[in-house]
Amino acid sequence: MKKTVWKLLLTLPMFLVLLLLAAGAKTLAQETAQTTPQPSPQPTIDSPITSVSELSDVQPTDWAFSALQSLVERYGCIVGYPDKTYRGNRPLSRYEFAAGLNACLDQINQLIASSTADLVTREDLATLQRLTEEFGPELAQLRGRVDNLEARTVEVEANQFSTTTKLVGDVVFLVADTFGDRANNTSADDTSDETNTIFSYRARLSFQTSFTGKDQLNTDLIASNLPNLIAETGTHMTRFALDRSARFEDNDLYLANLYYRFPIGDKVTVWLGARTLNFPIYVPTLNPLNGNLLQGGISRFGQFNPTVYRPGFDGAGAAFAYKFSDQFQLHAAYIADGFAASQPSGGLFNNSSQAIISQLTISPSKNLDIGLTYTHKYYPTNSGNNLTGGTGSAFARNPFLQNATTSDNFGLQFNWKLAEKFNLGGWFGYTLAYQQDNGDSNATIINGALTFAFPDLFKEGNVGGITVGIPPKVTSNNFRVAGQRREDPDTSLHIEAFYRFRVSDRISITPDFYVITAPEHNSANDLIWVGAVRTTFTF
Repeated sequence: MKKTVWKLLLTLPMFLVLLLLAAGAKTLAQETAQTTPQPSPQPTIDSPITSVSELSDVQPTDWAFSALQSLVERYGCIVGYPDKTYRGNRPLSRYEFAAGLNACLDQINQLIASSTADLVTREDLATLQRLTEEFGPELAQLRGRVDNLEARTVEVEANQFSTTTKLVGDVVFLVADTFGDRANNTSADDTSDETNTIFSYRARLSFQTSFTGKDQLNTDLIASNLPNLIAETGTHMTRFALDRSARFEDNDLYLANLYYRFPIGDKVTVWLGARTLNFPIYVPTLNPLNGNLLQGGISRFGQFNPTVYRPGFDGAGAAFAYKFSDQFQLHAAYIADGFAASQPSGGLFNNSSQAIISQLTISPSKNLDIGLTYTHKYYPTNSGNNLTGGTGSAFARNPFLQNATTSDNFGLQFNWKLAEKFNLGGWFGYTLAYQQDNGDSNATIINGALTFAFPDLFKEGNVGGITVGIPPKVTSNNFRVAGQRREDPDTSLHIEAFYRFRVSDRISITPDFYVITAPEHNSANDLIWVGAVRTTFTF
C-alpha cells in the first residue's frame, strides 16, 4: 500500500513538471518570435534621496558652480572622479557638489593649519562661508554617512573571521525514496522494493584564503549521512551526486577538499592539491544545468560526462589552464589517488591509481561552447578499478574484475544557448579499456546524454531542466568469466526532470525525479524510479 500511494504521489508531480517545462518552452518560443530582445535594466544604487523634488542639480551656469570651480583652480582640491575623469560641464547633483565642496574645505583647513593662511584670501573665505550655508544640509548628511561608514568598518575589522580567509558554507536536506524491484536479484523471493523514505543531510564549511587577492587556498570540511542507494537498488545508476564517500562513516567530519589556485601572468592559472583535486574543479564541464552540485539535478550520472570528468578516486596532483583567447582555452592535469599517493608503499607516480586529462575548450561565439577532452586512467590490481566514476553498469565500471587496467577516454561536450531562456547541451563519451595483467583483453564503453535547460523558468532565478541519456555501457569485451563475456546485453535510459525554486538568494527547494529503464543495461530488470526533494541553504 505504501509503495502504491508513493508512486502515485511522485509520478503525478513528475508529469506536471514535464508539462510545465514544455509549456515554458512553448511560451519562450512564442515570445522569441514576437518580440525583440530588450536591454537589461541597470542596477539601482541606494541613495539618501527619497523624492524626485530633492534632485536639485547644480548647473554650470549657477553661481555656486562658478564659485567652486574658482576654488578648485586656486587650491587644487579636486583631482577628478575615481575613474580619472573630470566630466566637464555635466550637470551634477547637490550631493556630488557637496562632496567637492567638502574636499575644498579640507584642503583650505590644511593650509590654515600649516601656517600658510596668507595663501587663503579673505574673498575665498567669504565664498566658502556662503557655499557652506547654501549646502549645509548636504554637507551634514555627507559627513554623517562618512562617520557611519567608518564605524561600520571598525566593527567589521573587530569581528572579522580572518584578514585573509573567508568562511562560506552550505547545508543540504534531502527527502527521497526509490520505487521498483532491486536490479540483478539472485533470489526470486527477494525482488520487491524494500526501501523506505529517507531524510538525510550534507553540511559543508569552506575556508577560502587569499594571500595576494588573486590566489585562493580552499579547505573544505564535510559531514554527511547521504546514502548511495547501491545496496537497496542493486545498481550504481540510482546514485545521488552528493552521496557520502564509502571511505567515511555516517556523520563523520572529514577533509573533503584541499587545493591551492594561483595565476601566472594574465594567461596561466595553476592548481595544486593534496585532497580531491578532481577534474570539475579546474576543467569546464559545459553543463549549465549541473555545473553547481547544489543548484542543478540530483542524480550522479546527470552531472556531466562521467568517463572523462570522474577519475574514480580522490585526486592529489597538479593542473593548469592556458587561455589563448576568449575563444580557445587549454586545460591539463595529472592526479593520483590521494590516499595511495600519501603512502610510501604507493606514492604519487607508482602503485596508485592515476589519471591524465587534457581539454581544449572552443567558444566560436558567446552562445556556443565546445569541449574536446581526453583522459588516460590507470588502476593497479585490486584498487577498485572504477573506470566510470561510480556510474553506469558493473561491467563498465570494472570490465576486467580486479586486474590492473588502463583506459583511453574521449569526450565531446557542448552547450548551445539557443535563446535567452533555453540552453541545449550534452555529451558523448567513448572509452577503450585494456587489461594489464593476467591477460590482454580489451573492452569498449560508451555513454551520452542530452540536456535541456530553462533558466528563469516562470520566475527569475528559478531553473528547470531535463536530462535524457545512456549511462556508461560495455558494447564489446573479450574478457570472460565462467565462459560469459562481461558485456551489457541491453541499453538503459536515464530520464530526469527537476525544477529549482529559489525561495530567496540563499534558500532553494528542488523537486527531482528520475527513472532508470532496464537497470544495469539488462531488460530482465524492471525500471527503477527515484524521487527526491532537496532543500539547499547557503551562507
